[in-house]
Amino acid sequence: MAMPSTGPREPAALPPAPSRPVLIPLIVACALFMENLDSTIIATALPSIARSMGEDPLHLSLAITAYLLSLAVFIPLSGWMADRYGARRVFMSAIVVFTLGSALCGQATGMAELVAARILQGLGGAMMVPVGRIVLLRSVPKEGLVRAMAFVTVPALIGPVLGPPIGGFIATYASWRWIFYINVPIGLLGLILVHAVIPDSRADEPPPLDLRGWALVGLGLASVVFSVEAVGRDVLPAPAIAALALVGALLLLLYRRHARRTARPILDLSLLRIPTYRTAMLGGAVYRIGIGAIPLLLPLMLQLGFGMDALESGLLTLASALGALAMKTTAGPILRRFGFRSVLVANAVLSGGLLMGYGLFRPETPQMAVFGLLLAGGFFRSLQFTSINTLGYADIPPERMGQASGLSSTAQQLCLSLGVGLGAMLLQATVLWRGGGAVEAADFTPAFLLIGLVAIGSALVFRRLEADAGQVVSGHRIEEARQAAE
Repeated sequence: MAMPSTGPREPAALPPAPSRPVLIPLIVACALFMENLDSTIIATALPSIARSMGEDPLHLSLAITAYLLSLAVFIPLSGWMADRYGARRVFMSAIVVFTLGSALCGQATGMAELVAARILQGLGGAMMVPVGRIVLLRSVPKEGLVRAMAFVTVPALIGPVLGPPIGGFIATYASWRWIFYINVPIGLLGLILVHAVIPDSRADEPPPLDLRGWALVGLGLASVVFSVEAVGRDVLPAPAIAALALVGALLLLLYRRHARRTARPILDLSLLRIPTYRTAMLGGAVYRIGIGAIPLLLPLMLQLGFGMDALESGLLTLASALGALAMKTTAGPILRRFGFRSVLVANAVLSGGLLMGYGLFRPETPQMAVFGLLLAGGFFRSLQFTSINTLGYADIPPERMGQASGLSSTAQQLCLSLGVGLGAMLLQATVLWRGGGAVEAADFTPAFLLIGLVAIGSALVFRRLEADAGQVVSGHRIEEARQAAE
């Protein structure tokens, strides 16, 4: 969530009620639960939605991309909104918008309506999660950051665990529209909890909104992502797609120049001067572009390539979420033992290699073998994300946590949306290369191999870290020194 680089005084902390330290993480987890449940459910149900609307399932990847892009565009506004209108009011409004967007998704009759409703959902999500994350970042000491980052999302991980089988069950035995209506009661519960627990803090002197900066960032991100999404879709001629990508890149370069000349930019790029933050951002960007294609490619491969129904696909793909959930208790000890650099380099290669292995799956592959590899992949990807996210905040001063969260969240959503577009583009290219027709199981192999290589490529960035990078957070060298002293 973006905060001004030379911004106003921090809002005075309200004295917490005895239950508040426990309830605030649970409320943030409730918001994460809605987002993760929604994203995993729609990925599993895409073929069913496509059949209902008479669309190509690959074209409906735009429903996933639109949501992620909406997050990236609107997240920078969340910091200013919280300072201007108060954290509780913004949080509650965001839940209302997200829930309304979910209901409208359920009412959609065509792809244009679905994409528009997903954009509205993204607006709500952009204002919902970052506000809660900042509360946590400011309340947890750095030595406890690994544990906080690992455990605060445990309840939210129930979303990806439940999402695939619930989405598969609904798409198989009921109308796919109910996958969006599920968010309505969850949103109502979130409203009650936020009103009761979250303090209504705000800045005494909110800064002016960097409207020009937001316009440059928003239009630039939208242009780049849409140009990737449009490749091979016959929605624009090739010269127009190239021009759109060029315009997007130019707008982002203009924002870089604008940020250097503005006292309070909406996204503070000066944070990239901090080595650990810069490496986490750049390495994490490469890794997320590779990993971002999984929610699109995996359900499509199991359903279109292997002939599974949505429920079978959902029950199998929940293995990744179970692996991620199992990792949460091990992140701290692993980072203390090996440190950030060793973990990030080795794990990028390992998790990227497992992702490439997904491309070797065939309809005759034993389901237990598929389940085991998906379980391992989820474990190591979750370890990588926890390590990247924690390293990024290791050396950030407390007063700049909001700025760091805003820039990081924007980059994350951009890279995940690029990953979805890249996965769809690679799959579409493979189908066209063999002459067109229905998607086959073998068509997914090149896509998984290439996105796995992208994820492995992030290791080249993480190698630049110092051996003791982030040791205050990981406790790596500190633990070694303590054992030596004993």
